[in-house]
Parts: sequence; C-alpha cells; structure tokens
Amino acid sequence: MQIDFAPRTRIIQAPGAIEQLGSLVAEFSVQRVLLVSDVGVVSAGHSQLACDSLAAVGIEALVFSDVQENPTTEDVDKGVAVARDFQPQLLVGLGGGSSMDCAKGINFVYSCGGRMEDYWGTGKATSDLLPMIAVPTTAGTGSETQSFALISTADSHLKMACGDKRASCRIALLDPQLTLTQPAQVTALTGIDAIAHALETCVTTRRNPISTIFSHQAWLLLAANFPSVLTNGECLESRAAMQLGACLAGIAIENSMLGAAHSLANPLTAEYGIVHGQAVALMLPHVIRFNGFECRAQYQELLQATSAVDSRLPAGDEEALAAFVEQLIEQAGLQRKLSDCGVEQQRLGELAVEADKQWTVQFNPRKVTVDQLRELYELAF
Repeated sequence: MQIDFAPRTRIIQAPGAIEQLGSLVAEFSVQRVLLVSDVGVVSAGHSQLACDSLAAVGIEALVFSDVQENPTTEDVDKGVAVARDFQPQLLVGLGGGSSMDCAKGINFVYSCGGRMEDYWGTGKATSDLLPMIAVPTTAGTGSETQSFALISTADSHLKMACGDKRASCRIALLDPQLTLTQPAQVTALTGIDAIAHALETCVTTRRNPISTIFSHQAWLLLAANFPSVLTNGECLESRAAMQLGACLAGIAIENSMLGAAHSLANPLTAEYGIVHGQAVALMLPHVIRFNGFECRAQYQELLQATSAVDSRLPAGDEEALAAFVEQLIEQAGLQRKLSDCGVEQQRLGELAVEADKQWTVQFNPRKVTVDQLRELYELAF
C-alpha cells in the first residue's frame, strides 16, 4: 500500500460565499484576475456577482466566457490569447467542470508556453502556474479539488487528461445558492456524474484507506440528496449536500482515479455528442455488475456503511447497488439504452476499441478487454 495524501485546496462552503471572493483573492496580493466562465453562468448573473466582489476590494477582473461544454484546445487557445493581452495574476474558474477545466488549461499554456497537447499526461508543467480559485455552479465534476484538466482535441474530440499538482486550485469556494439556477436537466446530468465518481473511486485499483473515506462520504451525501434536488430544486440544504458530495468525490478521484464507466462514456461523447452525464448513466449500472465479480466486498462495505446511516440507501451486493442506480437514473429522466441515443449497433466494436484507449480503464478493479468492453456496450444497447 502506498499513500501520498497532500490536500492542496482550501474548501469554503456557505450560502452567499461568492461574496467572499474579493477578500480571498486579495490575500494573494494581486491586481488583475481573469475569470473563466460560460455564457449560461454569465446570463444567470453569477459572473457579475464575482466581478462586484472583486471590484469592492479594488481588483480588476476580465471575464472570458467563450467556453463550450467539453472544452477543446480551441477554447483554451482563445482564453490564452485573452490572457496574454490582459496579463492576469490569478485565475478564477466560475461555472461547471467545463469552465474550471478550461481555466486550468489556460493556466498551463499561459504560464508554461507550448500547446495544450504538451500537457497530456501527468507532471508536464515546466514552471509554476498562476494561483487559481474554483467556484463551481454545479454539483458534478469535482474539478475544484482535482489537479487535472480534461480538454478535448478540437479535431478528433479525444479527451486529454492533463494533470500536474501545480494545477490544483488554491481555494474551492462552494456557494450552494449558485446551483439553484441550474436547469433541471443539468442537475440530473451532473448529479449522476458525481454519483459515478463516488462509486468508481471506491473500487479502483488505486484506492486506499484515505480515498475510500472520501468516496463513502461523497456517496452518502449524493445518493441521499439526489432524489430531493430532482423533485425540489429549491431545497438549499440538499443543494449544499450535493455540492459538497461532488467536491469530496473530486478529492477521491485525485487519490484513486476512475474506472471503466468513464472509459466507456468518453467515446459516446466524442463520436455521438452524448452529454457526459448521460453517457455515464448509460454505462454505470452495467459496469457495477461487471465489477461485482471482483469487488463485491468493496460494494458491500460501501452499502453497509451508508445504509446504516441513512435507511433510504440500499443494502446488499452489486445487484442491489446497480438496481438502485438504475432507479436514480430513471427518476432523473435520463436514457438507459444506447439505441435511444442514436448509437448504431454496428459501431459498438469501434467504440470498444476507443474505450480501451482511455486512461481510466487501467484503474478498473476488474481487468477488462476490448471484447468485454464491447459486451458492456451490447448490454447497454
């Protein structure tokens, strides 16, 4: 067993916490901040709240919002061009995982030069990066507590995991009030993604006793509160629990990585444009059952630990867990079959080859071949 646990991100959570942004940035003694966001967050007024807080302490802010879902190298290049003109001293990623990942990507290239592709892998930064603060407006990716940026190539849409410990955000500012403006569909998609993070991290080959603590606590918060935010999106307590759960799952990912469900999901997004949360939802129950062959004990431990705290959560083995996840997916109104999402059965073999190239497949607890990846696609079809 090898453990190297070094928390690099200060976590602050409170309703209205966005108002603290200016005073927190002032602690870094900077004058110019590039705020990376997207048009939806700008339209919701959150970017203006951030700028107002920065202006109140005399800090100049520039908003870059030309970020699309699943940010590409083109998005990063546009942001770097803005940064080179503005010359920020600190970056703020305000939004969902796309905004936070794009901010990290901009930081890599702006601080170290080269192209985004140069940072594919781990530890590729050649110098210190600018300090970053993450302000998530969703409860999904957990990017605020990870040192990785997921950036797709503009031509092939291949997702590159670009990680370096120096890319970790200094502060994760969690304001559950910012999540109240999410459309119901975004709440569903990001919530399922966060749940997948908790479930995959608790069984990967790189899990350890510390990461498992975060996986279990994230699962408890997410699974217990996801139904509530689906039916009552105004419940701030449930929103806060989801936001914290996603954040803790991000810490688990940082220490244990992910598995086959995400490896299978990525080609669906790249080839068919299926939104990431929906792609994960299609594959997660099948991967849980597949992994149960190797890690039934880990699933049972998870369910025993959480069902003892909250009786609404399932007890049993991988079948009980998979059935419960399927129930959540159905309640979220997401598709459960590849055929309903426009995927062609004759391309499943091709998709399996692409899934086998994904970085996270190597951390799946049960070794999985290309043929088995195709079988999992067939089950989901």
